[in-house]
Amino acid sequence: MLEELRISGLGVISDATLPLGTGFTVITGETGAGKTMVVAGLGLLFGGRSDAGRVRADPGRAVVEGRLRLTGAVAGAVAERVAEAGAEADDDGTLLLTRIVTAEGRSRAHVGGRTVPVAVLADVGEQVLAVHGQSDQLRLLRPAEQRAALDRFAGVEHDKLLASYLQTYTAWCRITDELAERRRTARERNQEADLLRLGLDEITRVDPQPGEDEALREEAQRLEHAEGLRTAVQTAYLAMGGNDSDEASDAGSLLSTARRTLEGQAGVDRLLGDYAARLDEVSTLVADLTSDLGAYLDTLDADPDRLAAVYERRAVLRGLTRKYAEDIDGVIAWAARARERLGLLDTSDEQLEEMEAERAKLGAEVAELAGQVSASRKAAAVRFAELVTGELAGLAMPHARVDVVVAPRPVGGLPGVTVDGVEVGAAADGTDEVELRLRPHPGAPASALQKGASGGELSRVMLAIEVVFAGSGGPSTLVFDEVDSGVGGTAAVEIGRRLARLARTHQVLVVTHLPQVAAFADHHLVVAKDTSGAVTTSGVLVVRDTDRARELARMLAGLPDSDLGIAHAEELLAVASRDKRA
Repeated sequence: MLEELRISGLGVISDATLPLGTGFTVITGETGAGKTMVVAGLGLLFGGRSDAGRVRADPGRAVVEGRLRLTGAVAGAVAERVAEAGAEADDDGTLLLTRIVTAEGRSRAHVGGRTVPVAVLADVGEQVLAVHGQSDQLRLLRPAEQRAALDRFAGVEHDKLLASYLQTYTAWCRITDELAERRRTARERNQEADLLRLGLDEITRVDPQPGEDEALREEAQRLEHAEGLRTAVQTAYLAMGGNDSDEASDAGSLLSTARRTLEGQAGVDRLLGDYAARLDEVSTLVADLTSDLGAYLDTLDADPDRLAAVYERRAVLRGLTRKYAEDIDGVIAWAARARERLGLLDTSDEQLEEMEAERAKLGAEVAELAGQVSASRKAAAVRFAELVTGELAGLAMPHARVDVVVAPRPVGGLPGVTVDGVEVGAAADGTDEVELRLRPHPGAPASALQKGASGGELSRVMLAIEVVFAGSGGPSTLVFDEVDSGVGGTAAVEIGRRLARLARTHQVLVVTHLPQVAAFADHHLVVAKDTSGAVTTSGVLVVRDTDRARELARMLAGLPDSDLGIAHAEELLAVASRDKRA
């Protein structure tokens, strides 16, 4: 729930704070005072697209701040999304949201004082807020929006069914496209496959091993310099103690002598004993090194035949590296990629038959799931129509009826599947066309909303649908921007009564020009315009008691100081108060 909204530098609003409580809050004001800027500010706060043209030149940026109290079922989801962005709620359980837009079009978002992507505000907004304005009425006239509205109403199990259908449909489209692509490019794919097989055959015959080229290079170098290596190692070997003579002139003998000499005096000075121990460690290292040198000498062999074989093998490997990669490891990696690519290029009859069988299998699953989605929609359509029709009865349309027609979608340019014996066009949202039809009275034909509904009727249908949605869950805060346009009299009173009833379970914010609607509000805010020279600004006032009656009188007749208008306004307020207590 929004507890407070502050807007500065946006349109005609220089700086205004809106205290928002529970229940029904109405926002009124003269035309051009900036009521729509309140809705625009809410849109910005919850991730809407920024418009630099609405930013006031002074101070050159618009700032919208809102304090959100996390309650109800969505509190955990919102807190988790905010935590993912590195922010957190305050200790009192509220969350401060901020959106800043500059005159140059730059936009920044903050949650809990931490800078976050604007998408985080949008994610939070989806959970806590639903805004409905006249543009939403226009969207409701589109068949796709009507189908989406029915799907939203149908519930969680329907959502799962739709998700399963979409997953299968996506896989079916993917394999269909791949199969068509393979058939269309079969010649090019076969040519590429032949080249890859030639390369793989050559590499397979050579059978290179990882790191073989480097190992052979090192071996060739040793064979080419075998005599020089032998002389160097032999000299070092003898110097380290690798001889059988009795001369004590090698390193091992000299170290042994030094150690024994120091040990002989260790009883006099303990430090010499430590030195002797360290010499013992050195002697061990020398002995190990001498052994390693001897082993190395045994491997040295000036073998011309082996050297020739190494040269020949290296020449063969260089033939591969000239064609496929810089080194043998790269050649081996090229072969692995070539084998993988060959599997994708396979256009054999067997492969195509397997893909066709898989496509047919997935197509059958798409048809089966599409039938289940259609059945679920038709069942939801009956419930949805009855509930909306019932709400219209309470909105001064007692004889009107809303029908929701779920019909098969024509194939047209879409892929076709057979559902219940009828070929229909399949898309990501199923195989159905959904249309909301309104029958204003029993003798009238049922017509599509976009053809048969007046502006006032469409406003009431929209409100009835939102009331039905509210009963099915959804966001806790609902915003209505002049959805009562085009109605008046008894219908306006009924709209106010319905909004007040909706406010028993939701926070409802309504921008209206109808006093009959405003009279039912729990809290009344007035956007007041002030013109000083060439500069127009607006502020927000909280009105109560007499001031509220004056505002309703202004809305009734444009005469806030008229005694008759004020008396009429007070009567409206009294009727609304009695109705809410009932």
